[in-house]
Amino acid sequence: MNSKTTGIWFVVAAALGIFIFAFEHYFHFAASAQAGILPRLQPDAVTGVQVIPSGAPEICVARTNGNWFLSKPLFYPGQSAAIEALLDALQKLVPAPRISAAEMRENKNADAEFGFLNPQIRLNIEAGEQRWQLDVGNKTAPGNQVYLRVVGVDGAFVADAGWLNLVPRSANDWRDTSLVDARQNNFDYIMLTNGVKGLAIELRRDATNHLWRMLQPLQARADTEHINDALQQLQMARVTQFVTDDSKADLVTYGLNPAELDLWLGNMTNRIVGLKVGQSVANDATQVYAKREGWNAIFKTAKEPLATWSETVNKFRDSRLLELTAPVAEIQMRRGGSNNFILRRQGSNDWSIVGEKFPADAESVQTFIKELADLRVAEFVKDVVTPANWPDYGLDAPQEEITLRSIAGDTNAPLVQLNFGTNQNNDVFVRRSDEDFIYAVTWQDFHHLPESAWQLRDRHIWNFNPDDIVQITIRQNGKTRQLIHGGGDKWSLASGSQGIVVGGSIEQAVQRLSQLTSVGWLGCNLPDSENLGFKPDNLQITTELKDGKKLTVDFGAPTVNFGINDSGVLAAVTLEGDRWTFEFPPVAYQFVLSYLTIPANVP
Repeated sequence: MNSKTTGIWFVVAAALGIFIFAFEHYFHFAASAQAGILPRLQPDAVTGVQVIPSGAPEICVARTNGNWFLSKPLFYPGQSAAIEALLDALQKLVPAPRISAAEMRENKNADAEFGFLNPQIRLNIEAGEQRWQLDVGNKTAPGNQVYLRVVGVDGAFVADAGWLNLVPRSANDWRDTSLVDARQNNFDYIMLTNGVKGLAIELRRDATNHLWRMLQPLQARADTEHINDALQQLQMARVTQFVTDDSKADLVTYGLNPAELDLWLGNMTNRIVGLKVGQSVANDATQVYAKREGWNAIFKTAKEPLATWSETVNKFRDSRLLELTAPVAEIQMRRGGSNNFILRRQGSNDWSIVGEKFPADAESVQTFIKELADLRVAEFVKDVVTPANWPDYGLDAPQEEITLRSIAGDTNAPLVQLNFGTNQNNDVFVRRSDEDFIYAVTWQDFHHLPESAWQLRDRHIWNFNPDDIVQITIRQNGKTRQLIHGGGDKWSLASGSQGIVVGGSIEQAVQRLSQLTSVGWLGCNLPDSENLGFKPDNLQITTELKDGKKLTVDFGAPTVNFGINDSGVLAAVTLEGDRWTFEFPPVAYQFVLSYLTIPANVP
């Protein structure tokens, strides 16, 4: 081998040596710095954590069936969020920088200097067959970093100290403060006994419609919304202070034997979670003593989230007169005389009034159904009732009967039937045909329900194209004025009519008149029309169309005279041969007053 070749190989060897040195000391270090201090730690796989603070009792938690439990220094449900927050922080923990084993050996006082002789905290973590022991030493001089050592791993680490705030200093830091585990939200069974007459109240939720029913002390519909709200508040309630874990503590002292409230939650009839609630805290009436069934701990908690469970039996009953568990296809009303009628759904949202020549107003029918669904029980009058008791409440011959059906014409299986009896003290007695109870609703709520089919008539009176108008005749105070339509906004006075014509303004008024809609019906073929303001000299407007049809509307008294509102007016039209009185739309009436009347100073 010649000298030139030897020189080349020498250069190659030197370069390789430099590369290996750089890789070991720089690239390898950079890769290590990016890797976590506990690189194989997977929080979801961890089954146990032991925390040994210097000079304090050790704290141990274990995960069983997805739930964390403290095992030392006491046995109690663990606070999952706090435990998993620490594990997540440990997984993300990276060194900055790493102290090599050589550096540790060179510094004979390293263990003492870095705080590893007596670690301030020792963490032992288990995940199946894997084990980690992490010793937490002293903080660095600035105090924002801490020395760490993983037993079995060469060297030591310097890492950010912020994660130490997640390490518990006492068992209470990791104790579950919830009264009910928020993950257990599928309760369908509730049993409670409270201080109100000592009655046991049993509730069950239907698996199909998810409505609650009361099974004890009587079988009745329960207030689903009220109960769900109470459950939500209960799941949000928290322990404010742990008082004692002494298994021999005198429960009488805390009002827990007997308890002010015993509450059990479960599935089917299996009781899963139990809670005892005792007396108020002496120096804070907003707090009460409580205890979870199966655990020794007595603690304080806010009284307010538990208040609902201490109410009377009737507070848990459904305060609505009915619940709609299926779409309504038919409503039958019987109110004596000629006021009987049937509403029947046509298609998805249209309704008809069986046997009537006028159409139903879909919006008014939906409002009617909503009013029925919103009917609230003003009083639970009597729970044990037989037909022999019905005459006492006027229910042997109800003044009104409302039947709702999910299938039109199906008289065998109504959704619900309501019978309304006599009124007393501004309340009206009522019963459901499928229950034995007597309820009362307020007279105001009952009186608000429609009494006759005409109240549900379609509120659209007519709708025509303004271009089809030939002329408009206005009669008022014994005078007549005719307006001739020349197309678009071209209007003129007919021969013999006097005044000033502003075509654009008249056209705006006509636009609203051509799409006339009732605000609300007052009645059909009402007597004493003069008392309603329909006098011979009052305003009357007749619109004549190209097809010869004439549409007339008469104007009566202001609606304020009848306690309706203070901006409208009564009007009347003839439809299908009957005279209908209604409330004229206030905005449209202002246009009529401005442009479709005869001023007093016009001959």
